[in-house]
Amino acid sequence: MARALPERRFVATAAAALVAAALVASALVLRSGAGDRAALLCSIVAPRWRSPSDGVSASYAAASAAAAAELSAALVHYATSSVVPQQSRAEIGVSLAVLRRRAPCNLLVFGVGHDSLLWSALNPGGATLFLEEDPKWLRSALAAAPSLRARLARYPTRLDDADALLASLRSDPSPCADLDPRGRRCPLALPDLPAEAYAREWDAIMIDAPRGYFAAAPGRMGAIYTAAAMAWARSGEGDTDVFLHDVDRRVERAYALEFLCEKYRVGGAGRLWHFRIPPASRRPNATTDAPRGFCAH
Repeated sequence: MARALPERRFVATAAAALVAAALVASALVLRSGAGDRAALLCSIVAPRWRSPSDGVSASYAAASAAAAAELSAALVHYATSSVVPQQSRAEIGVSLAVLRRRAPCNLLVFGVGHDSLLWSALNPGGATLFLEEDPKWLRSALAAAPSLRARLARYPTRLDDADALLASLRSDPSPCADLDPRGRRCPLALPDLPAEAYAREWDAIMIDAPRGYFAAAPGRMGAIYTAAAMAWARSGEGDTDVFLHDVDRRVERAYALEFLCEKYRVGGAGRLWHFRIPPASRRPNATTDAPRGFCAH
């Protein structure tokens, strides 16, 4: 992906700081005493502000206006809502650090939730796409935040099939060996996602959906596989940062270790793991590892 202009980089880092401040401030009002607030805000809103070296250009002004519109919606939402994002402050901080470095970027988010405005605002000038399984919740979310770029996603799997699917692929990985997230032979592939999910290479992928806490739920097996396949298929030089939430659950953890790979795990916090997967051009044995499994040594 082309490097962002300095003026766009300034907008992105400023946006990250402002939205983080709003998010933490609203959470603190609800959860914390006054004595903790200043230290907590200072730890999130680090001195990342940098002015454009060439003055205020027209493109910078336009980018600032667009970012300001999205920021204002996010700031008002989190400052006035008693509902805070599903992830903890520490978990959000893991993704925030990456987005502050990479934004504006291509960000794919599995799931629409109370944190969607946050992720969108933290990537001003970038492409942020949300995929949501529940049509009723999607309609409700878009009615409340029409600026979100969110699409309906359908998943062919069931959580109660997770163990059998994994055992089958360990025994014979060939159905998924071509690393095609739209391949019809692979039972974990998601060929019916909206076309725009496959229209670009994603710099960062957040997996916080679909539901995975009851037997008939789709589970996150397909989302995890698809994130891994997209990262492995990347033709550009940049890494793919993948964030997986709810790794305290057995299926998420097992599929993460199977497809996202322990050797690519670079951090995490709480119930969130962070993987950084290199493109094929910088991965040893990239053309021969796949048939033997994603995480073959």
